[in-house]
This record gives sequence, C-alpha cells and structure tokens, in this order.
Amino acid sequence: MRKLIKINIYLDKLNNVNAKIVINIIVIIILTVACSSAPRFTKIKIVEDDPKEELLLYENLPSLETTYGIASYYADMYHGRITYGGEVYNMNKLSAAHPSYPMNTIVRITNLSNNKKIILRINDRMPNFKGRAIDLSYAAAKELDFIEEGLTEVKIEVLKWGDGKR
Repeated sequence: MRKLIKINIYLDKLNNVNAKIVINIIVIIILTVACSSAPRFTKIKIVEDDPKEELLLYENLPSLETTYGIASYYADMYHGRITYGGEVYNMNKLSAAHPSYPMNTIVRITNLSNNKKIILRINDRMPNFKGRAIDLSYAAAKELDFIEEGLTEVKIEVLKWGDGKR
C-alpha cells in the first residue's frame, strides 16, 4: 500500500496528464496480473464423467491375470488430492490404487465374502502394506459392501493391461 501512495505522490508531481493516465494504466495492469491465481499443478486430469458404462464393455472379457488378497478403501482423507495418475481423487467414483499394476489397467474385483463384483480402473499407487493387495475408492467399497468391515478378501482379475501413462 505504501508503494501505491509513493507512486500517487510521484504522479502528482507530473505535469503531463497523458503520462499520468499511461502510468496509472500500467500500475493497474501490474497489480491485476500480480494478484491473479496461478495453477498449483501442471498435469492435473479432471475426470468429470463416471466411466461405469464404459467399463461394462470389459465385463465378458477373460481374465489375463488373477490374484487374491486383502482390499481396503480410502475415502475423505484423500478426497480432492491428486492421484499418482494425475487425476483429482473423487471418493464417490470407482477407482483403485495398486502397488505395481500400470496406470489405466482395468480390473474386476470380487468380494469373496458376498460374491459382489465391480469393474474399475487403476489410477493411483498405494504403499506396499504386508498382505494388502489393493486400495479401492469409497464408492467401490460401498458397491462391494465392505464399508463397515474396512477390509475384505478379494479376487483381482486383470481384464486389460494399462498403458502406464500418467
């Protein structure tokens, strides 16, 4: 604010009205540009649509690889954060984190306690927890019906290998 006052005092000393107008315009432009927000990240992918219908195209494909393990889910603590794949994590959309599968791998997850199944895409990495095979979004855990338990034993079937692109 002091700089602005000093500039105005300096402008008062100028006799030329056109010079005052030009300098005022330049100051306004500089202040406007300096106060504008800058993007926080450069490679953010915002996925607006729910790819549920698109994922159903993979429903009848044979499994390329099958593994078994414990699934957990992550929800509001990570909601809105950037995933390893560069997307904004939305806990209300179907997605998963895996320690090693390439990004964009399509998998079918079967909850072995109730035989419920979903198809989703890997878009994040997870830490390598002993005995933990996959982390699912809140929406995926809800569809597989294990919110109360927090963990469940699952079968993971790879339907299409991802390109690994972020």
